[in-house]
Amino acid sequence: MKPPAIIILGEKSIAIARQIQNTIPHAIIYGLASRTQSADRQYTKFSEIVSELFCQGHAIIGICAAGILIRSLATLLSDKRAEPPVIAIAEDGSAVVPLLGGLNGANDLARAIANTLQVQAAITTTGDLRFQTSLLSPPDGYRLLNNDEQAKTFLADLLAGKTVKLIGIAPWLSESHLPFADDATHRIEVISSKISLESMESQLSSTYLVYQTTLIDRSETGGKLSIIGTGPGAAKWMSPEVKAILEDATDFVGYKTYINLVKEFTRGKPVHASDNRVELDRARLALDLAAEGKSVVIVSSGDPGIYGMAAAVFEVLDQSPDPQWNQIDIYVAPGISAAQAAAAAIGAPIGHDFCMISLSDILKPWEIITQRLTAAAQADFAIAIYNPISTQRRWQLTAARDLLLQWRSPNTPVILGHRMGRKGENVRVISLSELAPELADMQTVIIVGSSKTKSLQWSDRQYVYTPRKYN
Repeated sequence: MKPPAIIILGEKSIAIARQIQNTIPHAIIYGLASRTQSADRQYTKFSEIVSELFCQGHAIIGICAAGILIRSLATLLSDKRAEPPVIAIAEDGSAVVPLLGGLNGANDLARAIANTLQVQAAITTTGDLRFQTSLLSPPDGYRLLNNDEQAKTFLADLLAGKTVKLIGIAPWLSESHLPFADDATHRIEVISSKISLESMESQLSSTYLVYQTTLIDRSETGGKLSIIGTGPGAAKWMSPEVKAILEDATDFVGYKTYINLVKEFTRGKPVHASDNRVELDRARLALDLAAEGKSVVIVSSGDPGIYGMAAAVFEVLDQSPDPQWNQIDIYVAPGISAAQAAAAAIGAPIGHDFCMISLSDILKPWEIITQRLTAAAQADFAIAIYNPISTQRRWQLTAARDLLLQWRSPNTPVILGHRMGRKGENVRVISLSELAPELADMQTVIIVGSSKTKSLQWSDRQYVYTPRKYN
């Protein structure tokens, strides 16, 4: 379940927000950056954060006027069965009003919050008020097999005076105020998750509701392993999908520097940080944790499939498979790469065909690197160079430059993108002949233009682009 979002507009709402958080410990408080100091996370635009969290499926608890929530979400409302709960709470805590998500537990959530604030929740759903339960929105562990029209007609009949008989065990129904009777014309049956839907379809009707239990023994199935890319570093470059995965994670695995990029998501959760050169061990640890039924995230910077952890995970699966990993759901979520970030900052140097080559010879011999550089230079690709230099490797960049100069003009534009998306970010343009080891480090991505790449001065800025048309 995604953690509910408590959204406040000012610091004076933090006390009520913390009260609610005590009732819902996994909830996260979002505060307007210009008006709050002690929220768990900050945002800059109310409508944007509300819309983003709503689309991701988070319950929204706004300590604000109902109107501002309604206006922020109006254009997103299309399927009430898919809408997460949205609740408005008066600034002084005197009113708790469920606005949306009645089919997904909004009324129960509102009651829990109202109980904490010692007020009455403003429930307006007729069936919920009359029967103290929602037939259209069963709790976790159950699902309604009937379609919407059958369920609505069934509920309307009960509200009109019909009675119902319960077959099976479901405390949320038996302890409700439903009009039970042995000779009732309407039936509700609770069946096991092992019973096939096809065997029950003939019984589904507007006088016969069927709920199926959905809880299973978690140890019989694997958990989930997501390999995500945070982007180069800036939170604005992290995709909504990646943020949602991080929110849902139970465990975090990764190089400690990259784990620190997502520390706002790791609060109160296990973190398994390690050094930079233990990728295969890190992958095995993540797979073992997922096999225990956990929702594990391996954190990579940039894109996890570009010199990242995705390949390491599949390498482990291929070379040393463990039967306990068979049931794990594995998913790779893309991110913005350093090359993309550097290219965007200076224009469009990879606007035509390009390739990526790492100068690190830790996992491949230098001879292979020179073969690839030569082939890319001969084919006239723009080339994004990763891992250009380190404290142990200083000569390779000079060797790569000299090789490229055999096929490129000394005036070929070269972009140096340093610490993209992080403090100290710097992007500069030099010529290929000026490329030297002291200009780069392991946090630098280098883009060498093709023979067609051009430098353009526009207003007070310099841009670099590679034309789409190749003559």
